[in-house]
Amino acid sequence: MAAAAAALASSPLVHLTAAARVRLPKPRASPSCSRWGCPRGAYLDWRPLRRCDRMRRFSVDEGGGGGEADGEKRSEEEPAAAVEAKAGAAEEVASERSRSGSFSSSSSPSSTPGVSSEPSLLSFSVDSIDTVKLLELLGPEKVDPDDVKAIKEKFFGYTTFWLTREEPFGDLGEGVLFVGNLRGNKEEIFGKLQRQLHELTGDKYNLFMVEEPNSEEDDPRGGPRVSFGLLRREVSEPGPTTLWQYVISMLLFLLTVFSCIELGIASKISSLPPDIVSYFTDPNATGPPPDMQLLLPFVESALPVAYGVLAIQLFHEVGHFLAAYAKNVKLSIPFFIPNFTLGTFGSITQFKSILPDRKTMFDISMAGPLAGAALSFSMFSVGLWLSSNPAATSDLVQVPSNLFQGSLLLGLLSRAILGYSALHAATVLIHPLVIAGWCGLTTTAFNMLPVGCLDGGRALQGAFGKSALFGFGLTTYSLLGLGVLGGPLSLPWGLYVLLCQRTPEKPCLDDVSDVGTWRRSALIVSVFLVVLILIPVWDELAEDLGVGLVSTF
Repeated sequence: MAAAAAALASSPLVHLTAAARVRLPKPRASPSCSRWGCPRGAYLDWRPLRRCDRMRRFSVDEGGGGGEADGEKRSEEEPAAAVEAKAGAAEEVASERSRSGSFSSSSSPSSTPGVSSEPSLLSFSVDSIDTVKLLELLGPEKVDPDDVKAIKEKFFGYTTFWLTREEPFGDLGEGVLFVGNLRGNKEEIFGKLQRQLHELTGDKYNLFMVEEPNSEEDDPRGGPRVSFGLLRREVSEPGPTTLWQYVISMLLFLLTVFSCIELGIASKISSLPPDIVSYFTDPNATGPPPDMQLLLPFVESALPVAYGVLAIQLFHEVGHFLAAYAKNVKLSIPFFIPNFTLGTFGSITQFKSILPDRKTMFDISMAGPLAGAALSFSMFSVGLWLSSNPAATSDLVQVPSNLFQGSLLLGLLSRAILGYSALHAATVLIHPLVIAGWCGLTTTAFNMLPVGCLDGGRALQGAFGKSALFGFGLTTYSLLGLGVLGGPLSLPWGLYVLLCQRTPEKPCLDDVSDVGTWRRSALIVSVFLVVLILIPVWDELAEDLGVGLVSTF
């Protein structure tokens, strides 16, 4: 036993040395403090430094809590007695940890030599630190248990919501989900609970009405069963836009301008210098790179296409911001995504306010694509009309006819306006507006795919709920992976979504109320048009429809 005790006492993982024993203040429960000893209204960030105020006092006890005299007295004790004292301290800590699972809120004075008996401080060993509790200290601020108790006593009851159990709520379980049975109209009860919460706690919390997780039956009054989630406001609301985000947004916009100009120059491929064309298109090309200054004369002629693509994307963003302004919702600055094939892949725009309901999410998400698609289709239609009358304009560019095989819907519209003979040739003369409109419609269609937090994913989540987004998202990823949608752009677009846009949007405050039949119908029609735009025309169908000269491939 003495040897085991000596080995246990000498282990660095069991205790701190007698020369330096760290002690934390005992948490004291009071009406103005939470269980961890800090004010309830204090804002605590994710960063550990913001939680250092919890540990108000550290002390290094040179002698174990008894001053210099005690230190001298202990230095004169026999080594065997010191070993027994350390082993006793380790056993006491282990038993205390087994009872509470964390730091005890109260401790009785100990008479064991070498262990501090000061009642206001709590000695602990390195091995006794609970990792879960440490993560809680460093994580988001949790809901105050006293507030939870007051909410259950004052808000819930037989006439509103009969509470049956509580579950963790939020990304890290920092909130509380109240699960039970609804006793009336969900919109009326939710509004009443929000008013009562504001009267009780002010702006401290946000209350969410969400679908009950893992529920196998619907509510008897119609619709899904609902639960109420409670989160602190600083945890649930998005943070402000930082200076670095502004800088990144500006750099991405400049790159997008460059990629749009490059698209305009590429549209002049038939008139570019042959050595430059062969260098960028022939994979077997060797030799030194050509002089890029030869492209400068083509920059001015490329501006109409660049301006058109940029105008469509800016109009898209204006649609989002106008709809958000009407709903009193804040949006972040757009982060444009450059792409050398379409000029741009669109932009990433984040919500900077909690959305009140799913109707708001749907309306804001759909406003941008509708605005961008309207301008794109106008450019595309006017461009086709100008292309069908070569005498009316002199700004036509020559492009390969197989480009019209990239979209079933747009290829058929081009075939109907330009005619069979025009598209059933090696090259086609078209107006730059056709290129700008085509790229704009394709980019809009990609962003309307029902996956992640794309515009289409947000609209689907608003119209049918978050549970429906999983099945549609999996189908979309499969079609992109097989190349069914988007043709050669399916792989880069799928990687972009996986890296930047795969996470669904956070729930609204009212994440249960129905959005109406006409919104769902509009979304279904939009997704159908998106599929028609992104499906390429295969060779056999292209030959039958007269879209492109298949024999030249």
